[in-house]
Amino acid sequence: MVHGYKGVKFQNWARTYGCCPEMYFQPTSVEEIREVLALARQQNKRVKVVGGGHSPSDIACTDGFMIHMGMMNRVLKVDTEKKQVTVEAGILLADLHPQLDKHGLALSTLGAVSDVTAGGVIGSGTHNTGIKHGILATQVVALTLMMADGTILECSESSNAEVFQAARVHLGCLGVILTVTLQCVPQFHLQETTFPSTLNEVLDNLDSHLKKSEYFRFLWFPHSENVSVIYQDHTTKPPSSSANWFWDYAIGFYLLEFLLWISTFLPGLVGWINRFFFWLLFNGKKENCNLSHKIFTYECRFKQHVQDWAIPREKTKEALLELKAMLEANPKVVAHYPVEVRFTRGDDILLSPCFQRDSCYMNIIMYRPYGKDVPRLDYWLAYETIMKKVGGRPHWAKAHNCTRKDFEKMYPAFQRFCAIREKLDPTGMFLNAYLEKVFY
Repeated sequence: MVHGYKGVKFQNWARTYGCCPEMYFQPTSVEEIREVLALARQQNKRVKVVGGGHSPSDIACTDGFMIHMGMMNRVLKVDTEKKQVTVEAGILLADLHPQLDKHGLALSTLGAVSDVTAGGVIGSGTHNTGIKHGILATQVVALTLMMADGTILECSESSNAEVFQAARVHLGCLGVILTVTLQCVPQFHLQETTFPSTLNEVLDNLDSHLKKSEYFRFLWFPHSENVSVIYQDHTTKPPSSSANWFWDYAIGFYLLEFLLWISTFLPGLVGWINRFFFWLLFNGKKENCNLSHKIFTYECRFKQHVQDWAIPREKTKEALLELKAMLEANPKVVAHYPVEVRFTRGDDILLSPCFQRDSCYMNIIMYRPYGKDVPRLDYWLAYETIMKKVGGRPHWAKAHNCTRKDFEKMYPAFQRFCAIREKLDPTGMFLNAYLEKVFY
């Protein structure tokens, strides 16, 4: 018999969203998940499955039943011949990496954070960078999901293919993802090279940067021309690191947080802070080498608000220059560094922000120094306006103001996804406030 807890408060990692579910469950087996769903049907309750809680939005919040998948975290099968691994959906990627290392395997692309679950990372459309690589969900070759009525569906290209096309980016609204099978590659090392440039140089030579480096991204420092270019590429060099506690922590975190806090009283300081920290920390060339997962993931030290939209790749220059012009024309609007720009290959997953087009993700950020919110509304709205104008689609895990009307325009397959959702979950058991805005 599965045990539920009352009075548990759920908060996301950045502490920007939280909720108090009526009952909180930590099932240890498929049978126990089935029991929770039966109870929910009987009491007419809604159910939300939560993974690592990293999404900077209310996508995981509910006042009904919450299922935390943390105990469903085993590696079930490693097929070294096909280079595929099958895992329970609650496994943290941080725990999967060492298991893959043992078998000489790796995932070809990863997001910046690994304290996230396999089921959550695919469901929210998490991505990295590299125009030859799709979002993380493109590495999924099979999955199993439990529908609202307790039936289990096995999905892949060859079985329940239509559900598979939807479920790889499932938003938590199709059922409970139980297992995920991921296509891996042989283990590899990466060399990361970081060097300074300018916005015009990078935008004028975008294609050549994309060709030069397999995993290319860049950071623009608003209120300036400064850019930090980051190349990550396969290497046989031994691990080496340019990390340094004094610069990375004392300066790059503690001093920065203090100055950003002061800037909440003197907003004019932000432009100076962005230029000063670029000069201090990003003005030279740096190299790091390590196992791929150690280079892909880095520590998010700051609590923060973020937005991240995918736009057609060819709109990168237009959108960034418009964002820059908007900041120049409105000196009262401040933007923290960096604006992180990444690139991802198109795919055919129904609600993937990269559906049928190679994309550029443009991530903006506002930190919360010592937990203090910095006014961001004007920046947020101006950014969203530009993103919509160039045909953008918001990252599902991150906060946005879009509704069903917007998504119908953005996603050619939106109606198809809705039909699949209504078939799998006719009573809306897996909906919450966030998803109601998406589907109603």
